[in-house]
Amino acid sequence: MKLITMALVCLLLAGVWLQDVDAKSMHVSSSNCCFKLVERKISPQKIKCYKNTSSSCSYKNRVILKLNGGQEACVSQTKSWVRAYLKKINPCQ
Repeated sequence: MKLITMALVCLLLAGVWLQDVDAKSMHVSSSNCCFKLVERKISPQKIKCYKNTSSSCSYKNRVILKLNGGQEACVSQTKSWVRAYLKKINPCQ
């Protein structure tokens, strides 16, 4: 009887662990989404590179600019100055 109980407990724990691992692999980090936009124009000398937001983010047409000093700024691709910068700035590696 104890062997069957131990086997069931092990199966239950394995199932819970696998479900937890699967949920984490589907998680999109909030650092890949933009929630608060910077409206003012940013000097191109302050921008190191850019990265696109994740396709699963609720807000579309946004990019994350990596700035000197390790900061990031979320901007809208609908702004003309942003579109011009994206032609000149390299994507982040």
